[in-house]
Parts: sequence; C-alpha cells; structure tokens
Amino acid sequence: MDQIKRIKRELKYTGSILKMYSDTMEFPNGNTAEWDLISHKGAAAVVTVKDNGKLLMVRQYRNALERETIEIPAGAKNFPEEESVLCAARELEEETGYKCENLQFLISIYTTVAFCNEKIDIFLARDLIPSHQHLDENEFLNVEEWDLSELVKMIYEGKLQDGKTVAAILAYQNLLVCEGRGVE
Repeated sequence: MDQIKRIKRELKYTGSILKMYSDTMEFPNGNTAEWDLISHKGAAAVVTVKDNGKLLMVRQYRNALERETIEIPAGAKNFPEEESVLCAARELEEETGYKCENLQFLISIYTTVAFCNEKIDIFLARDLIPSHQHLDENEFLNVEEWDLSELVKMIYEGKLQDGKTVAAILAYQNLLVCEGRGVE
C-alpha cells in the first residue's frame, strides 16, 4: 500500500491539555488535503471497586455535552512522559478520597482516532484505603456508589455514554468473568 505522508504541520491553538494542528497531507495519487489534529498529553482513569463490590463513579458537569455525566475517575497527565499509574493514583485520591497500593492495569484506549491522539490508560483499584479528596479549585463533582449490573444496564440503555467509562466497565465485567467471579 502506498504511503500517506504529512508534508506540513501548523500549530493553530495551544490549551492547557491539548494542542490543535492543521496538517497538510499528501496522498499516493498526488492530491493533498488539510486534516485537523488534536494532540493530547495523555490521561489515566481508574475503575474503583469497594470491598462491597460497588464501583465508585463521579458525577460531574461536562461543558461539551452541556450536562452532567457519570464517569470513572480520570484526569490528564501533568506532562506527556508522566507514568500513567502515577497519574491514575493521583486522580483516584483527588476525586474519590481513596488510595490504592496496587493499581492493576486493565486496558488502554485511544478516544477518537480520526482526529485526536489522546490515549487513556485505565487501571483497576481494589483494596481501597480511605484518604481525602483533593479536588482542583474549579472541580465540582459528586462521588457515587453503583452496582456493576446497574452500570452495564445503563450502557445498553444509552444512559452511560462516556467512551472511557463504557470501555472500562465492560473490560472490568469481562475480567470478573475470566477470574471466575461472574458478574457482580
């Protein structure tokens, strides 16, 4: 297969967690086109399971959707080279008020491959240790406990649509099946 190649990249915008570029692409037939690229520094997220089997979820307002969502705890890396497990541990404590000494890697996802390189590494936290929330100054969220079966049902009813959360919940459900625990 002939190669598509970038012949020019122009930075259009720099934000706190992303950069937007306009790339000029050249195709095997000689044509060119402008493609948008959102470059993200990466993120980590955590499926947080209490001893009673309930999952800790965060309810927060999301400007892009103009409504509240229910999501797993997550956040952007401080810098692209930050270890994902350190980011996950920080976000777990900041958002839920719990720590975990042994975060288990679950899956990695790319959120929107057509125009964004954001990668989110998702971990599993069990055997939680109570700590304290450390929300950012302009971060407002509520922590809620949910049964896995309720969350899975919400996915298939279209009520839970956040991509990282959907992928993480279904991966966790599959892990339980693989571990012989069945679905909680």
